[in-house]
Amino acid sequence: MRKTFIRYAFAIITSAIFLIFFISFLLTLRTLEAQQFNTFYNKSEQVIHTLENNQMELSILQANLDVDYLTRARAAAYVFDTQEKTTRDVKEMQYLAKLLNVDELHVIDENGIIVSASISRYVGFEMAAHEQSREFLSILESEDEDAYLIQEAQPNAADKIIMKYVGVARKRKKGIVQVGFKPTRQLEAESRNTYDYIFSRFPTDADEELFVADRKTGAILGHSDGIEQEFSEEYYQPEQLLECQDGSYKKGSNGKIMYVASREYNDLLICFAVPRIVLFKRLFSQVLSTLVYLLLIEAVVLLLLNYLVKQKIINDIHQIMENLSDITNGNLDTTVTVNSNLEMKALSQGINTMVKSIVNLSDRISTIIQISGIPLAAFEYTPDRQQVFFTSGLRDLLDLPDWKAKELYQNSALFDRYIHSMISRPQNGEKDIFKVSDTKYVRIHMSESCGTYLGVITDVSQDVIEKQQMQYENTHDALTGLYKFTHFKQKAAELLQNLSSGSVCAAVMLDLDYFKSINDTYGHDKGDEYLKSFASVMKSMPSEHFLTARRSGDEFCMMIYDCQSNDAVYRCLDTFFEALKNHIVCLSADATRTISASGGLAITSDFCTGIDDLLRQADEALYDVKRDSKGRYSVYQAPSDK
Repeated sequence: MRKTFIRYAFAIITSAIFLIFFISFLLTLRTLEAQQFNTFYNKSEQVIHTLENNQMELSILQANLDVDYLTRARAAAYVFDTQEKTTRDVKEMQYLAKLLNVDELHVIDENGIIVSASISRYVGFEMAAHEQSREFLSILESEDEDAYLIQEAQPNAADKIIMKYVGVARKRKKGIVQVGFKPTRQLEAESRNTYDYIFSRFPTDADEELFVADRKTGAILGHSDGIEQEFSEEYYQPEQLLECQDGSYKKGSNGKIMYVASREYNDLLICFAVPRIVLFKRLFSQVLSTLVYLLLIEAVVLLLLNYLVKQKIINDIHQIMENLSDITNGNLDTTVTVNSNLEMKALSQGINTMVKSIVNLSDRISTIIQISGIPLAAFEYTPDRQQVFFTSGLRDLLDLPDWKAKELYQNSALFDRYIHSMISRPQNGEKDIFKVSDTKYVRIHMSESCGTYLGVITDVSQDVIEKQQMQYENTHDALTGLYKFTHFKQKAAELLQNLSSGSVCAAVMLDLDYFKSINDTYGHDKGDEYLKSFASVMKSMPSEHFLTARRSGDEFCMMIYDCQSNDAVYRCLDTFFEALKNHIVCLSADATRTISASGGLAITSDFCTGIDDLLRQADEALYDVKRDSKGRYSVYQAPSDK
């Protein structure tokens, strides 16, 4: 009877194992496909994020440069309106161009003819003679005295050189002042928005392909292996790629089948492809090990069944059931003890070994996670039961001391309060990211079913820190560490808007004296050190009264705020200039120099309606001091006071 029972049991268990193996084969294949699709989706998210970030960076750079260029054009117009004789001398025009740090400077009369220029051969050029220059005639037709035009970078009419021109209307007489720049920074930023550059940041595994296709034409715009190849296979065609948005198999070269996934983004198709054989290799490596484990389990089960049928074991089964009931209720320290015969004793030992294996399951999972190299931990608990199941990496991810971890793991109710206390305080702007320490952040996913909580914790410290670093880089100048001008204007506008009654606020525009000669004499590296030394003096000023920024090149700006009088503002600025005089910069082994700068100061008054007015007034004061002398600051005087 025992042999017959074992024989039937063997047939049933073997059939079940192969059925499980077949189902596991199918499920594992689907899981691998899903994992591959998720991997592609994450990479495509990164590609899209990179595209959007690059475009945003390009837009911000364009806006900042446009504001800077327009400011320089208006500064030139102001000079010409106040000093008409400057326009009659080419050398004077060239000197002013260098002073404004522009590549070209033109004066256009009311007939649209260049009457003066920093490049002598442009004098006499008719703006209406070419499509590129003709656009600026709209300024002459406008009745707005502040009319201007910022033209996109393109070949100029005279020499076909890529230039960016900005034109503004003259105020005292009909005409245009035009400045020209070589758009080097803009072109460099555009180069970072190419697919070749983006794909270089996303390395692919062997046999994997990442490419971008035009959704309408089907043209391959970028490929992880370069686009110097033919793309005639089926899975490169747009109508086929549109069918792969949930993942699909398509025919490749030489009859090779490819697993292809695609994603639409604007007019693009971001696509991923990997040979099916690669997936199958991973599949067989997983399911074959599963089959071996199942066969081992079958052998163990058959041995146990052989013991069970030797004699009646009803009483022992009841004892075992009672012990198992205790284990089910969470008392995992329960030991099943049946000593009526060797078979029952072996069975009880087997059950105890199984319970111990369950208790140690988290350690085995921890080992698997450690082998994978993923900073991840998992836990499972029921608040009304005693112990918490966890993987070994949980303590490190939560920065728990040994005594605290031991206390939490042995008391599920205490662990429940701890984990819910943590998830009640998410990181600002995030849904499921929580701060553990100043340098560690984790993402916690939890689910609850029938009173049992299951959670997964992953280390996202690098992502959070990189995001914080990106936010810092977007608002701070890379060389000096000061605020960028755009961010400075935002914060300064807020300070001005929230200015309390009786408080005084002022804008200061600063320009380093003789900086070009330092660059020319000692080189740009020493020039950068000179800029950083100047910035260090700015940053040494008390933050409760000073807001500092680098505008561009050797131009800087400050906001002096929360002062009780104009005299307090002057004292703050005098303190700054005194600090400059005491700050020595070493330019070479035998040359040192005290930092010299000129400044323009504009204090809030009835003539100021906002931050732009205040900065413009400070700019005018700076121009006055640069024109007359250097190394000091000038205070803006309203037109009625001059």
